[in-house]
Amino acid sequence: MSARFDAPTLIGVKRDGGRLPDEAIDWLIAAYTDGRIADAQMAALLMAIYLRGMDAAETARWTAAMTDSGRRLDFRDLRRGGAPLPTVDKHSTGGVGDKITLPLVAVIAACGAAVPQASGRGLGHTGGTLDKLESIAGFDPRLSPARIAAQLRDVGAAIFAAGDLAPADAKLYALRDITGTVASLPLIASSVMSKKLAEGAGALVLDVKVGTGAFMTDPGRAAQLARTMVGLGRAHDVPVTALLTDMNTPLGRTAGNALEVAEVLEVLAGGGPPDVVELTVRLAAEMLALAGIDGRDPAQTLADGTAMDRFRAMIAAQGGDPEAPLPVAAHRETVTATRDGVMGPIDAMAVGLAVWRLGAGRSGPGQPVQHGAGIVIHRRPGEPVAAGEPVFSLYTDTPDRYPAAMAELDGGWSVGDTAPELRPLIIDRIVEP
Repeated sequence: MSARFDAPTLIGVKRDGGRLPDEAIDWLIAAYTDGRIADAQMAALLMAIYLRGMDAAETARWTAAMTDSGRRLDFRDLRRGGAPLPTVDKHSTGGVGDKITLPLVAVIAACGAAVPQASGRGLGHTGGTLDKLESIAGFDPRLSPARIAAQLRDVGAAIFAAGDLAPADAKLYALRDITGTVASLPLIASSVMSKKLAEGAGALVLDVKVGTGAFMTDPGRAAQLARTMVGLGRAHDVPVTALLTDMNTPLGRTAGNALEVAEVLEVLAGGGPPDVVELTVRLAAEMLALAGIDGRDPAQTLADGTAMDRFRAMIAAQGGDPEAPLPVAAHRETVTATRDGVMGPIDAMAVGLAVWRLGAGRSGPGQPVQHGAGIVIHRRPGEPVAAGEPVFSLYTDTPDRYPAAMAELDGGWSVGDTAPELRPLIIDRIVEP
């Protein structure tokens, strides 16, 4: 195949607005993954795609080639008690305080489906699911395919490192990150869907975040991305539903790894912030519908403790200690209100960047994080507040980080005389036409 294609010619095709043939896409992804195409050449092609785009068929083939670049998991023959066990997953495009995966997989497991969730670590202002779970003593995300299948049968949920799933995506994402090509819709959609298709779930629900704390700030572009990913699912025979959800305000009252796990435990105990509960239950309903499970109430699993049981079982199955205390940062600073009034809007990006500055996130792959670092939000938008009352608590192990974190937070919140207009959490729902 390599004799038929070369990188400079294909770069020129896309630069001039042409369409890449299917076989050329297969060659490009395989050759780049194997190191036969230089970073400089692939960077030029990515920029050409960023400027010229790809049509639906090109994007579907690009996605398939990335999916086929590594191992593919297959759970179609998974059974429990002799009956087929449906698998379904959820993917979020990332936000601040977005801990929804943790209660959600437990709810779905409690309702009788199974969730194979390949997850990653955070980078920048958005937290990573594995970082949150690794704040639990002993938790190990490194699972073999055999262990994943066994855990899905026994527990109903497994959250694991992507490992060698879609290795082309990991390599391409790193290059996109340093070449100004991250924001290409076809490249975003294929990046998300290649990993999810390789993961082997029978259906997928997408949580596409929109707002200041999200990757997509424009609702129109977010909807276009969601439609593209739903279409990619259809092209690869995987049912996909997408919800557009608000990310102008952080989800819940915490942002930061161990702090978010503690909030998840509140949700699983039947409490927790209303927005976290609402989104968990809504996404669960979408997932159960795609999995073909009727007559189960996701909210009931939070009220009766069955979701908590599934969560604890998953943690224990992956070496974690559900009874171990969560990490607590060594230092705390409190931001207080300077006047009486009502809490105004809280900018999700300001909070996310402050949490990153405190040490809960990383600025490059492989860097360690502080599991106890983060922010607790004491007053949500619209809630009354008195002068001198705490508004935020900032946690870190390294107090010299406070000035930078405070600077990020400054201007991202206010106290006013009237309550702000609250946005709906669920903005839109996108399904196959």
